[in-house]
Amino acid sequence: MLSTRSLSFALLSLTMFLAGCADNHLVMNLADTGQGVAPKVWPGPPDEPRYRYVGELTGEDNFRPDNWANRGTAEKLFDWIVGLTSFNSEPVVLQRPQSGTVDAEGRIYVTDIGRNAVYMFDKPAGKLEIWDMANGSTRFASPIGIALGARDEILVADAELHSVFRLDKKGNPIGEFGRDILKRPTGLARDAQRGQIYVADTHAHDIKVFDDNGKLLKVIGQRGEGDGEFNFPTHLAFASDKLYVTDTLNSRIQVFGADGKMITKFGKRGLYVGNLVRPKGVAVDSASNIYVVESLYDNLLVFDNQGHTLLGLGGSGKGIGEFYLPSGVWTDTHDQIYIADMYNGRITVLQFIGAQQ
Repeated sequence: MLSTRSLSFALLSLTMFLAGCADNHLVMNLADTGQGVAPKVWPGPPDEPRYRYVGELTGEDNFRPDNWANRGTAEKLFDWIVGLTSFNSEPVVLQRPQSGTVDAEGRIYVTDIGRNAVYMFDKPAGKLEIWDMANGSTRFASPIGIALGARDEILVADAELHSVFRLDKKGNPIGEFGRDILKRPTGLARDAQRGQIYVADTHAHDIKVFDDNGKLLKVIGQRGEGDGEFNFPTHLAFASDKLYVTDTLNSRIQVFGADGKMITKFGKRGLYVGNLVRPKGVAVDSASNIYVVESLYDNLLVFDNQGHTLLGLGGSGKGIGEFYLPSGVWTDTHDQIYIADMYNGRITVLQFIGAQQ
């Protein structure tokens, strides 16, 4: 039987032997649960497909050596020795993802109220980071909204801490604003051109607008059912000089101009595809398609820029294209759509592949 010293020497020798040929570079891949079958698309035949299933983000299982599939037993043993894979240890995974955003380099940021943290899927560097500190002494309690700020900052709205926190691009806390003003901040969006930050203050039933330095500029709306009024607003999106607000308990989406004046609205309660009962996440792509998460029916709904229903996909379940209490939705510059499938603990990713108009 090998002594501890002999075993350590053997492992060290094996590590040194393999170090010259092992490729330690990790790459981020979407975990495609549909391997070996035809790509899932929506709508299905005979209609022309508009969306294709790309995969999902779940956590550290999305990161593997770029030649993992071709690696032999000895190389995988090396990975285990140097910590590239953990075998029996529990992987770091998403728990209750809420919303997210993607920066210009392709890094994906996801808020998670189960982990009370922000997950940063760093595709360029091939790593996953978890940021759980809101400031120097306080951890996040209920991070929900997230948006890209000025000066490469990441903005995070924490509903229980009543504040919007600033993080630098490495996840270090660098400030906050709104603590004495916000009741329960949830959704976040930013107008980069004007340097204005929109915060959905759910329990105040309004949208508060700050400048990039955290100074309150104005308040949009009040509680009610009329145009420009809200009943527990939650998620936000800003695109093409328009602010999209999920007016959750009024079961509708309201659209405002950059001046804060309401332009249009759409959505109503009902039992049919396209009706909104408990809408949450809202997002817009480059073709002005509007995406709304209908959380009660576990659906993702697609509307045109006039609010007409184009497509509904989803349904309750764990399979591809199914959801369990989904929350946020967001898009990137490549027209990929990310859906926070909250109680399935994953981010489902779709690719827009055709014109909806």
